[in-house]
Amino acid sequence: MIVRLVKLRFRESEIPAFLANFEKVKEKIRASNGCLYLELLRGEDDPCIFFTHSHWISDEALQNYRNSELFKGIWAQTKTKFSAKPEAWTTSSLEKLL
Repeated sequence: MIVRLVKLRFRESEIPAFLANFEKVKEKIRASNGCLYLELLRGEDDPCIFFTHSHWISDEALQNYRNSELFKGIWAQTKTKFSAKPEAWTTSSLEKLL
C-alpha cells in the first residue's frame, strides 16, 4: 500500500474556492481505481496550510490517477490558488495501530 501526503499552502482569499472545489471532486477522487482512502487536513497553527492524505493500492494506481484527466482538471484549478510551492511525499505504510 502507498500512502501519499501532499502539503498545500493557499492564499487566504482562495481557501473558500479550494474547499468548494474539493467538495465537488472528493467522491470522484475516492472512486478512482486503486484509491483506498482520502482525507483532507487543515493546519491548526496556520489555517492556510492543508494536507491531502490518501492511500493507494499501489504506486501504479497512484500514477494512473496522477495521469488522469480528473487529476489534470483538479490540479489546473488548484495550482492557481497556491501561495507556496506544494510538497508531496509518497511513502509505504510500515506499521499501523488503531
